Amino acid sequence: MTNYNVEEKDLQGESAITVEHVENNTSVRDMLGQRGIKPEDLPASEDIKKLERRVKREEKKLAE
Repeated sequence: MTNYNVEEKDLQGESAITVEHVENNTSVRDMLGQRGIKPEDLPASEDIKKLERRVKREEKKLAE
């Protein structure tokens, strides 16, 4: 959304892009709140790198 608006509105400079980014984050946060979703209450997802290492370990065990 930010990338689209930066191009569409021809935003230039860090401060203008930062304002756009914050406005977009606020909008998304408001929309989630309207639907009863609080990101801080969601369970943490497993780190993808950790998951990849676990899968490789398990594949190695299966191969043996």
